[in-house]
Amino acid sequence: MSERFVVIPVGRLEEANNRVTTDTVPGGRWAGNGNDNIVAQETAAAAAVHILEYSREPNKYGDGNPQESSPFINSSDLDRGNLYDGKNMALFEEEMDSNPMVSSLLNKLANYTNLTQGVVEHEEAENNEGARKKEIKSPRMGTFIGVYLPCLQNILGVILFLRFTWIVGTAGILESFAIVFMCCSCTMLTAISMSAIATNGVVPAGGSYYMISRSLGPEFGGAVGLCFYLGTTFAGSMYILGTIEILLTYIVPNAAIFKGENGGESEAMLNNMRVYGTCCIILMALVVYVGVKYVNKLALVFLACVMLSIFAIYAGVIKSAFDPPDFPVCLLGNRILLSRNYDVCAKVVIEANETVTTKLWSLFCDSPSLNASCNEYFKMNNVTEIKGIPGLASGVITDNLWRDYGPQGMLVEKKGQPSISAPDSEFTSPYVSNDIATFFTLLVGIYFPSVTGIMAGSNRSGDLKDAQKSIPVGTIMAIATTSFIYMSCVILFGACIEGVVLRDKFGEAVSGNLVIGILSWPSPWVIVIGSFFSTCGAGLQSLTGAPRLLQAIARDGIVPFLQVFGHGKANGEPTWALLLTAGICEIGILIASLDLVAPILSMFFLMCYMFVNLACAVQTLLCTPNWRPRFKFYHWTLSFLGMSLCLALMFICSWYYALIAMLIAGCIYKYIEYRGAEKEWGDGIRGLSLNAARYALIRLEEAPPHTKNWRPQLMVLLNLDSEQNVKHARLLSFTTQLKAGKGLTIVGSVIEGTYMVKRPEAKQSEQNVKSAMAAEKTKGFCHVVVSSNLRDGFSHLIQSAGLGGMKHNTVLMAWPNLWKQQEDPISWRNFIETVRETTAAHQALLVAKNIDSFPSNQERFSNGTIDVWWIVHDGGLLMLLPFLLQQHKVWRKCKMRIFTVAQMVDNSIQMKKDLQMFLYHLRLNAEVEVVEMHESDISAFTYEKTLVMEQRSQMLKQMQLSRNEREREIQSITDGSRSSIRRKNHSNQSDGQDEIVIQLADKEEEAQLIHDRNTASHAAISKKVDAVPDRVHMTWTKEKFTAERNRNREPAGIGVRDLFNMKPEWESLNQSNVRRMHTAVKLNEVVVNKSQDAHLVLLNMPGPPKNKCGDENYMEFLEVLTEGLNRVLLVRGGGREVITIYS
Repeated sequence: MSERFVVIPVGRLEEANNRVTTDTVPGGRWAGNGNDNIVAQETAAAAAVHILEYSREPNKYGDGNPQESSPFINSSDLDRGNLYDGKNMALFEEEMDSNPMVSSLLNKLANYTNLTQGVVEHEEAENNEGARKKEIKSPRMGTFIGVYLPCLQNILGVILFLRFTWIVGTAGILESFAIVFMCCSCTMLTAISMSAIATNGVVPAGGSYYMISRSLGPEFGGAVGLCFYLGTTFAGSMYILGTIEILLTYIVPNAAIFKGENGGESEAMLNNMRVYGTCCIILMALVVYVGVKYVNKLALVFLACVMLSIFAIYAGVIKSAFDPPDFPVCLLGNRILLSRNYDVCAKVVIEANETVTTKLWSLFCDSPSLNASCNEYFKMNNVTEIKGIPGLASGVITDNLWRDYGPQGMLVEKKGQPSISAPDSEFTSPYVSNDIATFFTLLVGIYFPSVTGIMAGSNRSGDLKDAQKSIPVGTIMAIATTSFIYMSCVILFGACIEGVVLRDKFGEAVSGNLVIGILSWPSPWVIVIGSFFSTCGAGLQSLTGAPRLLQAIARDGIVPFLQVFGHGKANGEPTWALLLTAGICEIGILIASLDLVAPILSMFFLMCYMFVNLACAVQTLLCTPNWRPRFKFYHWTLSFLGMSLCLALMFICSWYYALIAMLIAGCIYKYIEYRGAEKEWGDGIRGLSLNAARYALIRLEEAPPHTKNWRPQLMVLLNLDSEQNVKHARLLSFTTQLKAGKGLTIVGSVIEGTYMVKRPEAKQSEQNVKSAMAAEKTKGFCHVVVSSNLRDGFSHLIQSAGLGGMKHNTVLMAWPNLWKQQEDPISWRNFIETVRETTAAHQALLVAKNIDSFPSNQERFSNGTIDVWWIVHDGGLLMLLPFLLQQHKVWRKCKMRIFTVAQMVDNSIQMKKDLQMFLYHLRLNAEVEVVEMHESDISAFTYEKTLVMEQRSQMLKQMQLSRNEREREIQSITDGSRSSIRRKNHSNQSDGQDEIVIQLADKEEEAQLIHDRNTASHAAISKKVDAVPDRVHMTWTKEKFTAERNRNREPAGIGVRDLFNMKPEWESLNQSNVRRMHTAVKLNEVVVNKSQDAHLVLLNMPGPPKNKCGDENYMEFLEVLTEGLNRVLLVRGGGREVITIYS
């Protein structure tokens, strides 16, 4: 049973009856229907009843992320017993532990409902204390009431009543029709995409935010959701400004607090808008805070006002065809005059057979007398009175076809009216003029908010009988209806109203009446009152919806700093979100201009619609298995067309507003990506990333990367302790410093055992490794495998890690520091096998010795060097690694030094010049030094180290001792080696040959002790030694004796007699081992001499022996080679060039 269904045992019949019939889970659904109640009552009489209730708490799955509500998965144990009581399904008992029977699944699906996540009203919250609670009725709204009318109410609004006639008159019928067609096409294409998404499963409250976030991921969802929230909030500002404009301009103009004089009317109007708008928003916020149900009850009243206003407009248009309304306007020449400045549209009138000047005369002349000095334009042009509404049959449509844009302050003039021009710039106040500069893109930005509101139906999906049928039909029909209204109004307004009246934004030429109101029937007050209540209701709806949208975003937890707005009152009312919404809304009120606020919210709505189209297109192109919308009339090309149109409209409206909106969305996106909660919603961006990754991997596999593109793609092999924690975290730090976030990094580890048993430990280990990677800022992938032994596990990682062309080419691991102290040779054998396997796989190998002393990511080296000892050519990896390290701030100030070794036959001076030239072509800055290593005879110290090494090796291989005996034997060898070294160092300070003899005699006694402990084994070893012809035979000449005696680097005091009298243990040593030990000792002396103070030493790593019998000797060689160095990185190339001199 799902975690969202809670099984509650009820012991008594009365409790069962009360619980089944009355109780509800907060935010959930009823325990069952009527039939379920009857069955439950009958069962409760005999035994305890298990009652199924639906809980709306987020479901938790294995990844710990809240998922969408699901009524049928992850059944609980309490419900499991009823699934297979009989024997018919015994074969599937194991499956039923995790998967329900089909009958149980269908039963839960039938009883599943998705109620809206609205607030609980005060009365209902108070009644929760009672034993019986008010029953929640199932949602029963159909397409017309639930989707069509709400969308109609939200789309038809303030712009239609206050600005649409002005847009038609300014842009002309043709361009106005183009504006309307573009905007309506944008919303229609968006509605098609939205219908596909909304019918692809249940859409809870949240509307477009929910659809975008679940389709494009939390980053896009949060960014666009907040943009949609800002758009809804500024829409509230726009509606409130429209309400105040209607109130102060058309209903009670005398209520203005600030009075404008001498041309300051516009500034005074803005201040009045700010004052009244602030009061209005406070009042509306209080109404929303008191109870949202009052807003919902008034919604029908507001809708009735809108519909009545629309009908009044069409009635007025029809009436104007045969009886145009009488609203005359006065023209001086071709200029329209303000109606408040005159009482009669004439210069003079006849009163009592006398010619008397009018009020209009006083505007243009300095005195009322007929011989007064008057304005030239006034004297040269006649005053004409024309009809403001000539009617549908007047033919005025031809005059209104074309645009009439102009700058701020341009006078409104009638086209085709005779006029004589004259200089009269000082007389502008009596005329109607443009209050703002007009152009096409501005009108697009102002008009677009009038087509928003298409999400109203999807926001109510939980209240519908059949949301997957009602949302597409209702939304598309509403858009089609409103598009018809807008397009028809463009033509009808242009055909009925005079052009100069259309361009009169505030009706100043028609006695201060609303222009669209004078066209309506039966009275202009129908439109004025209807638009007032419509805009007031739209403002309340915005202040109701925006806080809930913010609350939904905050409760999703994707934006951490918004979590405080997810809380509210006890009944769920988003109080804090309402306060923030009112504060942002006040910003729009302070702007105080409807024409400036409209483009702002256009940006946010267009961005939201753009991502709805993108979500549908992405889901369609990806063909995800869960993409099965019931709405079939969609196509990805339509979605892309809608997305492109939204983007184009954003920049058409205002390119700088568009950039600001994108910047805000981008900042929110990056913030959610960086700080937001991890969510897995099955979004399309994840699927898109998967497809892009698959395509890239296929392309990568076509050919290996070019040398110029080669970089170390690391496989980091980690060891874990007994508690599954990372042993060497500095290995991850070094990885971060080497990679700097570029390329591929796979961090792998192995757990011994079987996967069925060790699976929990593997999961825990993976989490621990990921935590360590996060702490060390290592960007990459983690892979923990369970294998029967470590060797096979690391082998599997090296072979199979990665995918396609995205595979590692370099292995990074730590040196096994305790390989000598461990009695079990498996650790160092695993190390050597890993070296062999990387070589066989043609992969580079990096071995970090003394890894715990490497710097952390917080350390900074202010000076020092990175020393590279280039002994053999490895493809240039030795020189590339220091360059990569220097890119990180830890190593940035370190200088690179390159050492190479010259033999006796080499010209060291020429080698240095060639190497400097090579580095110059490689564009690498490094100091170059050539170290000469002369041929020298093998010292006694080298023989001694080789002897101890072989004796230890033979003991570990062939001596069959008990655990304690083996420990004592190894310790005796170690102690003997140390004592002999001390005696050897002591001999450096003496001159006699007797001490050397004593030292060798002691060594012989020590070796004899080993022989005596296991005679049989030693005899077998001796036979084997005799059978091997490849031995060291010391043939000394006088020259060699003199050279050995005068050598500065060898310990002094070794006499010829002692060298001639070498002991049998020395003579039986393997010549190859002696030579290797000699190389390790001599090279170590040189490296320590030159690079002991270096911060990091990079050194060629010798390859392991082909014969596995000498593996333990190989470890000793490497130990001697790196002895006395603090930080060492042994490097082994992968068999290809990784650096080039070519561009």
